[in-house]
Amino acid sequence: MGLLERLRKEWFILGIVLVIAVARLEPGVGVKGGPLKPEITITYIAVSAIFFNSGLSLKTEELTSALMHVKLHLFVQIFTLVFFPTAIWVFLQLLSITPINEWLLKGLQTVGCMPPPVSSAVILTKAVGGNEAAAIFNSAFGSFLGIVITPLLLLLFLGSSSSVPFTSIFSQLFMTVVVPLIIGQIVRRYIKDWLERKKPPFGAISSCVLLMIIYTTFCDTFANPNIDLDKFSLIIIVFIIFSVQMSFMFLTFLFSTRNNSTFTAADTVAIVFCSTHKSLTLGIPMLKIVFAGYEHLSLISVPLLIYHPAQILLGSLLVPTIKSWMVSRQK
Repeated sequence: MGLLERLRKEWFILGIVLVIAVARLEPGVGVKGGPLKPEITITYIAVSAIFFNSGLSLKTEELTSALMHVKLHLFVQIFTLVFFPTAIWVFLQLLSITPINEWLLKGLQTVGCMPPPVSSAVILTKAVGGNEAAAIFNSAFGSFLGIVITPLLLLLFLGSSSSVPFTSIFSQLFMTVVVPLIIGQIVRRYIKDWLERKKPPFGAISSCVLLMIIYTTFCDTFANPNIDLDKFSLIIIVFIIFSVQMSFMFLTFLFSTRNNSTFTAADTVAIVFCSTHKSLTLGIPMLKIVFAGYEHLSLISVPLLIYHPAQILLGSLLVPTIKSWMVSRQK
């Protein structure tokens, strides 16, 4: 693969690096009250746009074909939204006595609370030849569940920003997440044929809006002289994230392939990817709402920003290995 093609494929990850660098150079543009007015353009318009886009792109009509595989769905959702955040919480109790930056550790907890992504787990399951219908169902269903469960998990494990009351958080979540998502689904019903024919770049649109949110989040960080991120903590967090992903992928693989398991090899592929992947597209806007007023919001966001490319990188590297395993199991 040529350099230009590689850059085109990884444009979003490069975009994250670029917007953080721009925020570092000129943080005044994207700070609260600055020229971009992020308290309106980001908090309401950008977040609503992402979830309206999600509503338009979610093919809920395809989910019925995978609906009957209840055991698989229960496994994925319980692992993602119960076991994952709880295991991270237990792990963080041990890490709390280390000199690692406490806000990055809180960020690790937020990663655990996130729902599965709408795209990456499905793309990797399809690349291996796994149960794509199950991957689509769990990604979409997990996203819907995450709208309610993720904010509750964040508040349970981390508490809320003291400046934003609980009722205000959920009313904003309802107006900027639930309502746009429902409207998107309603609009989809009327223009479904056009969407299937034209195939608009939903992923690219959400990614561009997401880059705006990341940019303004880091503008707030770099404009605050009290925030200091040490390199030691950052390196350790990167190592922990890769270790957690590998460990959880191995754990889900072991559980779904044990002797008394009823899962097929194709099911296992969907389980491994859907149970361990976390959504950046849904996660960053939710953090922006739940932790509005936190001066350390960007530090809390860092582990999720690392987890996103890490899950794609690890998944892509493991595709040939998992594919050869699946082929050998199906012989």
